[in-house]
Amino acid sequence: MGLTVYGCERDEAVLFRAMAPRFGVRLTLTEAAVSDASVALASGNRCISVGHKTEVAHSTLRALSQVGVTYISTRSVGYNHIDVEYAAGVGIRVENVAYSPDSVADYTVMLMLMAVRHAKAVIRRAEVHDYRLHEVRGRELRDLTIGVVGAGRIGTAVMDRLRGFGCRVLAYDNRPAAEGAFVPLEELLRVSDIVTLHTPLTADTHHLLDRRRIAQLKHGAFVINTGRGALLDTEALVCALESGQLGGAALDVLEGEEGVFYADRRNRPVESKTLLRLQELPHVLISPHTAYYTDHALSDTVENSLSNCRIFESRKQHG
Repeated sequence: MGLTVYGCERDEAVLFRAMAPRFGVRLTLTEAAVSDASVALASGNRCISVGHKTEVAHSTLRALSQVGVTYISTRSVGYNHIDVEYAAGVGIRVENVAYSPDSVADYTVMLMLMAVRHAKAVIRRAEVHDYRLHEVRGRELRDLTIGVVGAGRIGTAVMDRLRGFGCRVLAYDNRPAAEGAFVPLEELLRVSDIVTLHTPLTADTHHLLDRRRIAQLKHGAFVINTGRGALLDTEALVCALESGQLGGAALDVLEGEEGVFYADRRNRPVESKTLLRLQELPHVLISPHTAYYTDHALSDTVENSLSNCRIFESRKQHG
């Protein structure tokens, strides 16, 4: 079986080459993102693997179908860079991969701690040799109520970690589990000192925290987002931060991050005024969609990409 891996970075390539023989997969690896211009690299392979950094255009999906591609494995949990329904309409099945939720869960808790201890302002001062203490004392997680929006694998892993800090943990999910303190979203927003987002981005969850819901947040609350940028109405968030309604935010994902995150913009202007406004605020932490970026998660991603394609081919042969 053949597999074309698009957007394949060097460390990914090492693992794909090491694991492929175990799955009986013949590889075509390319650093190029999947696009109309690179479709020919998939010729002869029914399966391809793509990263989450580039949106897959409808024209590219049509072109992939025309060269015989019937399966796309995205090396991500989210699908928001691929129109899954459109892909199905041109005969292509799209599936995600599972990887250890610990990478994002660890990072989420780190951002919480940095936010409530004013880490950005403290580190910035120290870098210019200003060693005075922050004007506002930090807070301890054990004294806080933390609301987890989305209780899937990552949200659950976050809750598991938070129990060790002794804080009160509430959760909201459209399909709550049998165990845990699940509450309506409005109640979670009203009482939580920290709200952290872990629900998938869909048409229903786009701007889940819109202007109205952001206004419902507890005064001085913190918002953490390691899910997807568009779960938040970013403009409304900026207004709440600038007005002092919110105590701060830590964002690993952002609306409009495409073309900015994962690029070296030191010598090129950043055109996103919203991003620039957020980065100017001393109580806002921004990181470039890096929560998933660990060696363990990468190994899981590569292995499951190969496994998913192998399973798909086996079903085809026995279907």
